[in-house]
Amino acid sequence: MADILSRLDINLTVWLACFCAVTLSSGIQRLSGQAFGIVAAPLIALVAPQFLPAGLLLLGITVGLTSTAVDFSALTRAEIIPGFFGRALGAVIAAMIAASITNVDLIAGLTGLAVLIGIALSLSGLRIAIRPVSLIIAGITAGLMGTITAVGAPPMALLYQYEPAKRARAMQNAFFFWGMCVSVLALSWQGLIASKHLIFAASLLPAIVLGLAVSMPLAERLERHAIRPYALGLSIIAATTLIARLLLN
Repeated sequence: MADILSRLDINLTVWLACFCAVTLSSGIQRLSGQAFGIVAAPLIALVAPQFLPAGLLLLGITVGLTSTAVDFSALTRAEIIPGFFGRALGAVIAAMIAASITNVDLIAGLTGLAVLIGIALSLSGLRIAIRPVSLIIAGITAGLMGTITAVGAPPMALLYQYEPAKRARAMQNAFFFWGMCVSVLALSWQGLIASKHLIFAASLLPAIVLGLAVSMPLAERLERHAIRPYALGLSIIAATTLIARLLLN
């Protein structure tokens, strides 16, 4: 463990904070189909912003794959293609933008802003018809937000917020998994994935296993709205702190 911490250039307290953030957010992602980035990104940005967005996106691939597999039967395949296309297009554009951002504190501040925008969207109460055009637009927006800040779920969550819980969870997890993959590929294309991101993600894989294991027994008993206020409240505090810190520096 000491060797890993040395290679990451962080102490055990910072790593444990990241471990807790990933455990919590992966469990919430499994239960609700959203919130992995909204919860984990601002928390990690507070203690280790140098690992965003790449480190969290790498972890998100595992979270999305395992969560999607559980609810695979509830997927609506006709909605997958336009959403996937938009997400990929947004990721490519975002990767080119991300290549020009070198300030770690700016990325942390943008992460906080993305979280607050995402929460505002989720609380807006808008009802948008799920059609190819809306899926493409939501996908592009998610790709832009997710690739730069690791917070890309809110646009799709807005589309599916009034759908039955199982279907909403399955579709959002599918878009989440695809989004993580294309964002990582896009960042790799721009040379923005380093060995430290891979080591960081690998060291926190047990946190995902723990989060998913704890959430599995709860999935059938808890409606996604039951945990939503707590996840959003925690995210608001972390995001506001990030933005305040950026403005005060």
